[in-house]
Amino acid sequence: MRRVIFAITVTIAGLVALLSFKSHFPERVQATPPGQPPAPGGTAGTTAPFAGAPAPRALPAGERAVLGSVANTIYGPVQIQAVVRSGKIVSVSIVQQPSSTTEDVQIGQYAFPRLIAETLTAQSARVDAVSGATYTSGGYVRSLQSALDRAAGTGGR
Repeated sequence: MRRVIFAITVTIAGLVALLSFKSHFPERVQATPPGQPPAPGGTAGTTAPFAGAPAPRALPAGERAVLGSVANTIYGPVQIQAVVRSGKIVSVSIVQQPSSTTEDVQIGQYAFPRLIAETLTAQSARVDAVSGATYTSGGYVRSLQSALDRAAGTGGR
């Protein structure tokens, strides 16, 4: 009988310790309009540039940057910019992403690099959704498809 009580007590103590564990969260992302420095001490907005997005640069001859339409998801807007050269997708960057919570930022940091890599491999918007980021993946695909439609001259959907 004592062993059973001891085992239950140790199990409960272990569960309490496990459930009270706080994991590390990344810093909140501050949204700022292009060309303006970030405001000190502000709170995060609903959209923010993706932390891994390349800095704006002059495009080489023959390359064209095409902005996708904003795809609204239940967690916030997603918008991409694709750089196209001779009908091929050269790079994709995230212009807007959901960022109202740290979980939104974490999901974006996990999902967008995978979506971008798959886009560059597939050379189309036909990419698989990232598990755990279904809505964000759907917004990415809609924005990417609108950018590719614009690049091809067929307009948006």
